[in-house]
Amino acid sequence: QVQLIESGGGLVQAGGSLRLSCAASGLTFSSYAMGWFRQAPGKEREFVAAIGRSAISTYYADSVKGRFTISTDNAKNTVYLQMNSLKPEDTAVYYCAARWLVVTTTSEYRYWGQGTQVTVSS
Repeated sequence: QVQLIESGGGLVQAGGSLRLSCAASGLTFSSYAMGWFRQAPGKEREFVAAIGRSAISTYYADSVKGRFTISTDNAKNTVYLQMNSLKPEDTAVYYCAARWLVVTTTSEYRYWGQGTQVTVSS
């Protein structure tokens, strides 16, 4: 079965950096668009970043543009989210997601990971 396993979350001070990883198994990774979403306590889940199958097209929420970078390593079946200049408002559980063929910034992804907690202290 398909599994997406996130790692790399943790506690960091404002202005710091973290790199999240999401290892995928049970699917043909090169055929899937990948996305990152986050959900803060008491808030709706929101789009963070997405990358198309070719890794040529990338998309970012305005709130993270210029600070976060999404990338993939097809040899490792892994998608990354490099997060720089972190702010307390970036605190959330971060989820990766996989969608067959076509990338989207909506939450219409077929497979989801279990999430990893990111906490940014002020």
